[in-house]
Amino acid sequence: MARLRFLLLPLVAASFSFSHADTITISADKPGVKIDPMFYGLMTEEINYSYQGGLYAELIQNRDFKDDSGPTTDHWSMDLGNGATGTMNLDAENPVNTVALITSLKLDATTASKSAPVGIANDGYWGIPVKPGTTYHASFYARSAGAFSGPVTVSIQSADGSKTFATADINGLGAGWKHFTATLTTHADAAPSTDNRFVVSLTQPGTVWLSLVSLFPPTYHDRPNGTRIDLMEKMAAMHPAFLRFPGGNYLEGDTIAEHFDWKKTIGDISLRPGHRSPWNYHSTDGFGLLEFLDWCEDLNMAPVLAVYGGYSLHGEHVVGAQLQPFVQDALDEIEYVTGSVSTKWGAERAKDGHPAPFKLKYVEINNEDFFDRSGSYDGRFKQFHDAIKAKYPDLQLIATARVRSTIPDVVDEHFYNPWPWMIRNANHYDNVSRKGPKIFVGEWASQDTPARGPTPSMGSAIGDSAWMIGLERNADLIPIQCYAPLLVNVNEGGRQWAINLIGYNNLNSFGSPSYYAQCMFAANRGDTVLPTALTLGGPAATPPPLHGNIGVGTWTTQSEYKDIQVTAGTKVLYQSNFTTGTDGWTFPRGAWSVVDGALHQSDNAENDLATIGSTDWTDCTIHLQARKVSGAEGFLIRFRQVNDGNYIHLNLGGWGNHQHALEKATDGAKADLGARINGNIETGRWYDIRIELQGENIRCYLDNELILEARDIPTAVPALITTASRDDATGDIILKAVNPTADAKKCDIAVTGVPAIAGATGQELTGDLDDHNTIDTPEKIFPKDLSLDKAGALNHEFPAHSVTVLRLKTQ
Repeated sequence: MARLRFLLLPLVAASFSFSHADTITISADKPGVKIDPMFYGLMTEEINYSYQGGLYAELIQNRDFKDDSGPTTDHWSMDLGNGATGTMNLDAENPVNTVALITSLKLDATTASKSAPVGIANDGYWGIPVKPGTTYHASFYARSAGAFSGPVTVSIQSADGSKTFATADINGLGAGWKHFTATLTTHADAAPSTDNRFVVSLTQPGTVWLSLVSLFPPTYHDRPNGTRIDLMEKMAAMHPAFLRFPGGNYLEGDTIAEHFDWKKTIGDISLRPGHRSPWNYHSTDGFGLLEFLDWCEDLNMAPVLAVYGGYSLHGEHVVGAQLQPFVQDALDEIEYVTGSVSTKWGAERAKDGHPAPFKLKYVEINNEDFFDRSGSYDGRFKQFHDAIKAKYPDLQLIATARVRSTIPDVVDEHFYNPWPWMIRNANHYDNVSRKGPKIFVGEWASQDTPARGPTPSMGSAIGDSAWMIGLERNADLIPIQCYAPLLVNVNEGGRQWAINLIGYNNLNSFGSPSYYAQCMFAANRGDTVLPTALTLGGPAATPPPLHGNIGVGTWTTQSEYKDIQVTAGTKVLYQSNFTTGTDGWTFPRGAWSVVDGALHQSDNAENDLATIGSTDWTDCTIHLQARKVSGAEGFLIRFRQVNDGNYIHLNLGGWGNHQHALEKATDGAKADLGARINGNIETGRWYDIRIELQGENIRCYLDNELILEARDIPTAVPALITTASRDDATGDIILKAVNPTADAKKCDIAVTGVPAIAGATGQELTGDLDDHNTIDTPEKIFPKDLSLDKAGALNHEFPAHSVTVLRLKTQ
């Protein structure tokens, strides 16, 4: 790409002008906070068939015969040649071992021949993928009855058996269990396909038992028991600096018995029993702790290790002395990762094939313990904290909820909000106190509404990019952050989470628009934040007055409302009279009726709602009477509702009938507006409620007592969201910009504190907000390369709905 050189006077603003354009000013002479080299990373767990049927390259589903539901053997079926007879059955007698391979598949070939074999077929994860000229590695444990020693034929065939792509014979079976391997190479002219099967067959009568039947394609870096090449290459393009593993909910499990027990995931895969994942399918644990660490090594990432903290998703938890074995497990796990070969667990890692220790900086204690209603996390975290710090004082410990018993080094915060919310809240961390712990934004992702999925739209890529700009701008508070979830199998039944970064089937994969935004940002991280400012070339738009209609509602409660009046000064905008009906009201949710002149809600669901009025209503007073009939909470009085995702409500008797608060929903995401106060709502009595709205000011009265005040400060969609940084190695100034609006933005680019700018290159991502990439259209949204080579000008027109990264070359 051509690079232009601009010769300017030293230490002045390097800029050139559009007529009436906006100006982005980058203050290179006022360096800000440092960006941690670990800032951009990955978060992973077993969800959406991320490992089984995804990154873990194993192609056989139910290889250990533990997925079976009832009398059938899931994903395995009989394959009988014309006229052949035989049976297959699960057998728990004489297992390979009593630790993991406790069940085998018994195959009886009553009549079999080369022209009419008896076999079993596995359908893989939505089929066995076939690629031309590709070598696959098959293996299994087997034993036989009588004098039968083979051959056992393994083959990759089309689903209907009409085509055989690769085949191999295995001999040497006997009465005892033995491990067998074979290689199968597809023909050079084989067409890529997905609808295939793996077949194990006998061509003569006999009985064999099979266990741990496995088939691997080529793997990344040719690792045995390794990872899928295309997915690893896609992640490598993201330039990740760390990997947070093993989860997520996958770490905790639904119960303590189902948590990620790392000691059962190391060593010989034939001794790994596997376990049920909380996303409702079986994990073989073939992808265990060392495989996670190998993944880190292959992509040059640092591990961010999450250790089980004694709490599982269904509420089971342990404290005190009962927690101590899990604390010791965490200490052992850290030793396995970091210990020398002279330590017990370091020696175990060396035995598993990796003598060199891994470097470790961060350890996270459990996952999302803000869901733990027992209140036990404070004590559990301290117990882990004290034990780990005593042995590993330099490790940075991450808490998954706020704690008081001790001060964590870092606190993990998670955000899954609609993409317009992410845009409006890109400045979320700008004014957060720097006196507390650092923050790890360990899970975040913009959500499409509705969530079409399985990967994000261009709109979500806009939201994600705006959010990343806010995180990078606050890198002094946020040393590391990562998107979640990372991977999704797009076949029907493969997805458990709506929006995920990278999609795939068994043959191909694709990056979402958000994936490409991640690649652009991480490849251009920068080392030092530089202040940016946007100066509008024309007058700023005047925001409309705050406005919206009103409503009443309930949350798992039955309540009544009457005498509802809305006034603006002396003008009555609405006066209820339910004796004549409910004209003008809409009832989006709930069971609403008129009972004794009051509007009665009798459903017990969450967030039931009835609305009235015009969305043009501005300053007004809302006055009504309300009575709780039964249920768990109190009243919801909604106002300034523009639509069902943008409103404010007065929540009286919320949070189990313990608190009153104002809550504001913006683009579907709710947050408190002002402080909560303690309070409850009694059953059976009428309350007088009044809400006064005057501009940004809100005053709420209960029985004529002022209980809550707040300011409703609108959060407008910014015209352009920017941040800049300096790459210390090259001197490049990196400008990241998001245009969330429907209009292109012409901007002059000014840089203070540099003698000259010698041109700029970069990438840009743009498209319709609803556009998605798919398996069939993997690059519908794809970055285009940029070069600012217009003679005599350093400026750019940022397209509507776009993400842009520019590298400005400094002299």
